[in-house]
Amino acid sequence: MIIRKHKRARRKKITVHCDGSVVLTVPFWENEKSARSFLAEKESWVLKQLEKFKPFRPKIDRRRENADYKKYKKTALELVCSRLKFFNRFYGLKFGRVSIKKQKTRWGSCSQKGNLNFNYKLALIRSELADYVIVHELCHLKEMNHSKKFWDLVGLTAPEYKKLKKELLDFPRPKI
Repeated sequence: MIIRKHKRARRKKITVHCDGSVVLTVPFWENEKSARSFLAEKESWVLKQLEKFKPFRPKIDRRRENADYKKYKKTALELVCSRLKFFNRFYGLKFGRVSIKKQKTRWGSCSQKGNLNFNYKLALIRSELADYVIVHELCHLKEMNHSKKFWDLVGLTAPEYKKLKKELLDFPRPKI
């Protein structure tokens, strides 16, 4: 377990990675005793998260991560471009570059310049979840926030976005 102090952290945050590592990020001013106490309070949650990753652990090999990225990058790009084209027929939004990356903690992102980035692991998850991520990032081109207007926009083509969002949050993080 790693305790990481961060100057911009406003609250305590626990991240459980599928390799079994646990990182507790705390505000810079937080003392270690308080951080350890918080972690002890959340022990059952951490153990539950680690249990979710058990089926994946034998498959985790950091040396293979680059090979997996190269293997799935093209498939992910084809999937993303195809689905962007499909959903953008409805939205009619302009976007810049579409990139497939080996992001460690995100499924996707949208830049202020209108560039869309997606995790190569979208090619490995259920198509409804991948579609949700694609629609989510596409809608950020119009609404660069998570306001009610943004979620209403997402809901136009992904009416079950709340269920999909929750499922994706419960899904093992992209980081391996």
